[in-house]
Amino acid sequence: MTSAIELHGPPHVARYLETDGEDGFHWRNGTEILILFTTGRKSGEERSHALIFREHDGDYLVVASKGGTEAPPAWFVNLLADPDVEVQIKGDRFAATARVATSDEKPALWTKMAEVWPDYDEYQKNTSREIPVVVLERKA
Repeated sequence: MTSAIELHGPPHVARYLETDGEDGFHWRNGTEILILFTTGRKSGEERSHALIFREHDGDYLVVASKGGTEAPPAWFVNLLADPDVEVQIKGDRFAATARVATSDEKPALWTKMAEVWPDYDEYQKNTSREIPVVVLERKA
C-alpha cells in the first residue's frame, strides 16, 4: 500500500476519508491536510480536495495556488460561486464559510502558510495571478 505521504488528489482524499485522517492528515514536510468540500458551480455536485492548512485564530487557512499556474484551482472558483463549504479535519466534518483574506490580513497569513510550505513563495513568483489565501470560518 502506498504511503499517504506519496498520495495527492483523489487517492489522497479517499484514503483520508476512509481512515478519518489517520492516514493522510500528516503529509509531506510536516504539513497537515484538511479535506475541503465545495459544490461544483456547473455540475452542482460535491467536490473534495486535500489541502495543506494551518489554524489561525479559530479559523483555517488554505492557499489557492495550483502550483503557481495562471489559472486558479477549480475548488477556488467553486467557492467564489458558493462560499458555503464543508471541511473535514481528521474525523471532524463541519460546515464553514469561505472567504478570501483581505489585502490587510493577507501578508501575515501568507507568511504563516509559507512557513509550512515554502514553495508558495516560488509559486507566486511564477505567475502573474495574485495567489489568494482563503479563510475557512466554522459555522456555529
